Amino acid sequence: MLVLMVMTVVTGFVDAVSYVGLGHVFTANMTGNVVLLGFAISGAPRLSIARAFTSLVSFLLGALAGGRIGVRMAAAPHHRWLLATGIVEASLLFAAALAAIGYDIASEAPLSRLYAVIVLTAVPMGLRTATVRRLAVPDITTTVLTTTLTGLAADSSLAGGNNVRAGRRICSVLAMFAGASIGVLLLRFGLTIPLLIGGACVLAATLAYSLASSPDPVRD
Repeated sequence: MLVLMVMTVVTGFVDAVSYVGLGHVFTANMTGNVVLLGFAISGAPRLSIARAFTSLVSFLLGALAGGRIGVRMAAAPHHRWLLATGIVEASLLFAAALAAIGYDIASEAPLSRLYAVIVLTAVPMGLRTATVRRLAVPDITTTVLTTTLTGLAADSSLAGGNNVRAGRRICSVLAMFAGASIGVLLLRFGLTIPLLIGGACVLAATLAYSLASSPDPVRD
């Protein structure tokens, strides 16, 4: 479970980079991105159809790749599966960090670097979301929190429930909150630093997970 929490923190980093640094577009949260695309198509100011559409298509391509990898590695141990996708995700985030060198947040230029970062962050988020979906760990999706928050409230003692998995749900919310907050603070140094740290966190977590050789640590 720890490796998925680390990835949830990294999602906060990526959303901070994309929404704050790339001009109001999400590359991890596709619910928000689809809404922003709808706003942009209807003429809402400061929103870009091209950016939102590029992010959506890139995310779907990543999810497609994640689905293919999942089929090929369905019989493999989870630590090998997560290590493979984690290495790909980290590599793409490192590539995004390199692409972000020379990008200016205030002027949102040059556009070539902006779109490169959109693609290189949306693809790994789609890949990871498809992978986590196949693992089907309850209440840890790593990229969205709507279902997690709903379960936290609907299954609470206030609603007559037994607070099932309340600790896990709260940790997921706090992980993404922390990632988003820290990510925005790191944007003071540009896009490269949060992307490098995010990639390093994913790589370290998946390597540690693999070296531990636990048969299924995401369900601990």
